[in-house]
Amino acid sequence: MLIQFRFKNFKSFRDDTVLDFSATEDKENEYRIAKAGDERILTAACILGANASGKSNVIKAFRYMMEYVTSSVVYSRDKVRGINRLTPFLFDNKSKDAESLFEVFFSRETGRGCTIYNYGFSVNQNGVTEEWLNYKAASDKKYNNIFYRGKNELDLSGIPEKRRENIKISLEKETLILSLGSFLKINRFKIVINWFMENRITNFGDPRENEGLSHQAPAGFADSLDVQNQVVKYLATFDSSIIGFDVEVLKSDDDGKQILNIKTKHKNLDGGTVLLPLSQESDGTLKMFALYQFIQDCIERGSVLLVDELNSRLHPLLVRNILITFMDPEVNIHHAQIIFTSHDLWQLKNNILRKDEIWFTDKDNDGISTLYSLADFKGVESENNYVENYLLGQYGAIPSLKALMHMERKKHG
Repeated sequence: MLIQFRFKNFKSFRDDTVLDFSATEDKENEYRIAKAGDERILTAACILGANASGKSNVIKAFRYMMEYVTSSVVYSRDKVRGINRLTPFLFDNKSKDAESLFEVFFSRETGRGCTIYNYGFSVNQNGVTEEWLNYKAASDKKYNNIFYRGKNELDLSGIPEKRRENIKISLEKETLILSLGSFLKINRFKIVINWFMENRITNFGDPRENEGLSHQAPAGFADSLDVQNQVVKYLATFDSSIIGFDVEVLKSDDDGKQILNIKTKHKNLDGGTVLLPLSQESDGTLKMFALYQFIQDCIERGSVLLVDELNSRLHPLLVRNILITFMDPEVNIHHAQIIFTSHDLWQLKNNILRKDEIWFTDKDNDGISTLYSLADFKGVESENNYVENYLLGQYGAIPSLKALMHMERKKHG
């Protein structure tokens, strides 16, 4: 489980920023808090805020870290250099030339118990300037160092001796030690890499990404009637008109990737069936179809799902249903987590989210975004007042509105 994500100097976030999944002592919905040793971990984080306040940039920061880690592992120097074109905070001269930092703390269950990993790196336009990996048993207080890389320091003492020289020889400024260690089949490195690769990120506010997702299908969808029936059952939670699928494989490459022609099957009024191209279904149905594979993967693996603009084209009750999937410990037995951004204030009064699961982004007059939790506010007792207090500006994170158009009055006479 993700315990904490920290980043600095990325897009509108200039200063240290932390998204923390550690539960407070609040007893609200205590039954669904997961345990990682002594840690009490939440399964959801909802990020609210005004337009352009930085909500999406929190998701983008995690995506940047994940893509850098997974691109560096393939040893494509050009690909790593491409992802390395980051965007720091640009509105002061010091920050735009400074390094950016990305760090995670996460837990991993093994046959020997729960281990907590701390991995991070700092990077600028020239490459990696700092990188570290630490771990500890969940019950321990102190972390064990596996490696540390600084501008003038390279400590590989936690790596098997026979691998150290290989890393020293192969290490380049754009490449992560984590990637080299995974390539050399060092077990702890592979665990960290796999954790990143199992997480899923999507942006439903991006029409291009939506279009691409609408053509993707779950694993085994083309060949397995069972998989198709599972998707029908899933879609029936909000649309019972789809009773099946007609799937044609148009192309299949050597990697097993398939291009499919998918049609949905509906009953007609005369007792027969009608086939419709999937693309003709509603935007909401297409979005839920695309979400199926992400939700299924994360629930089965216990990984993290990050969705920008989850509420886009979805009824609030559908969003509620998705959240319940992650929050029901009888369904979410592997403790998958969801991070999502939203403009929907209904999330503040849906009787699901705890105060420490509600986050806000705000941007000041200097263009600097901040991220903070509703749990940071003292005396917030009843969710009945959340929306009213938010709209009154007591939590910040609301737009500063002015007239959309200013008409110059003409004087007559």
